Amino acid sequence: MDLISSLPDAILQDILFLVPTKLAISTSVLSKRWRHVWSDTPGLSLDDKKLHADGINETLTHYTAPKMIKFHLKFLKRNTFPDMDRWFEFAMSRNVENLSVCVGNTRGYKLPDSFYISSSIKELILKLPYSYMTPKSSVSWTSLKKLSLRDCFLYQESFDKILSGCPILESLTLILLYPLKFLDFSKLLRLRTLDLSVYGRKMEIVAPHIHCLTLRNFQSPLITLVDVSSLTEAIVETGVQDSPIMYVLTHYIVPEMLKKLENAEKLTFGGNFLLILSLAEVSGVTFPMFKIKALTLETEIYQYVIPGIQRLLQNSPVLKMLTVHARDEYHHIISGVSLDDYLRWERMKPDQCWRSNDGVFWNRYPFDLESDHVASFVKLVLKNTKTLDKMVVLLNERCHSFNFEELVQTLSHNNDVSIVLSTTPYTVY
Repeated sequence: MDLISSLPDAILQDILFLVPTKLAISTSVLSKRWRHVWSDTPGLSLDDKKLHADGINETLTHYTAPKMIKFHLKFLKRNTFPDMDRWFEFAMSRNVENLSVCVGNTRGYKLPDSFYISSSIKELILKLPYSYMTPKSSVSWTSLKKLSLRDCFLYQESFDKILSGCPILESLTLILLYPLKFLDFSKLLRLRTLDLSVYGRKMEIVAPHIHCLTLRNFQSPLITLVDVSSLTEAIVETGVQDSPIMYVLTHYIVPEMLKKLENAEKLTFGGNFLLILSLAEVSGVTFPMFKIKALTLETEIYQYVIPGIQRLLQNSPVLKMLTVHARDEYHHIISGVSLDDYLRWERMKPDQCWRSNDGVFWNRYPFDLESDHVASFVKLVLKNTKTLDKMVVLLNERCHSFNFEELVQTLSHNNDVSIVLSTTPYTVY
């Protein structure tokens, strides 16, 4: 017998727990000694493109551990609802602690009632497109600390039941297909992180205990932050092209949201949100003063984002760090044409609104960016900040030919700000 085979089962199972279950099962052919070792590991990880429902069921049949630390299942092929019921009931019967299920083709599926009662589950991640979470009675996940629900239908009554059944929840991720009108997290005293993506209508959020908020909402993003009084960090993005909705966003929703974010020390704004901020600025909307120390902007550099960025900088008197992800991986849902149309709808002249007070002729489109525009942007940042220590601007690879080294040396000699310009993760000037 070799040295590894002579180890106790418990140690071998801990080792096999660290690898995909398919690989762990393959050790059963090594010798009689290894035949059943995998079946008592403290968890299963089934994530393979060649997986099929019968294979999953066979694996579960041979699995003998009475308790599971982790059950991870990613299965995107066609399956039947009875199979899914079996998988969930199996996981809950083994008192699983960390459950992650990503299954395709779940339209119309309803999770079994037994799924909603567990004192052992600590982390739950579900991605079940177009399935329904409709607990008939109360939910009891008394040990749950981290919850992620993606692409499922979740109605208000069901959502309220889930929240009431998670008393020690610390982190919540929601990607909702059905718009909930009211999210009240005030009774979740330990909730610190909220990540919310919404496709739908008006929504109000009460989350007085969270420290970190990610808010990405699309289509008709009329979201009101009623109470986020403990917030220290936020990521915000939006997207809408309808002029009446833009008006409500520009004059009501976004200004109120900014007031709720004014005490956060770390903020990240997406490109579409910055475009709305630019509309607010050229429309004369008043911005609050911020306590931001670290600001990240996920946008390419072009004329439509400049007014919003400039106002943010001017109203951030203690800003220390600015990062600009000016790469085309961040897509702007709101087009320049939509912005111009909105200004005309408000009886304003777009050319006058977007004209720079410094005499800079900004590029109209992101792909028109030249080295002079980058230089003007860096100068704009330096002019509108008082306490900045470092600025990092990450640009597209098409900007690789720009002569940044001379620009950085010139500007760095005239101020105390550390300036980093990069066209790839490995090229820094």
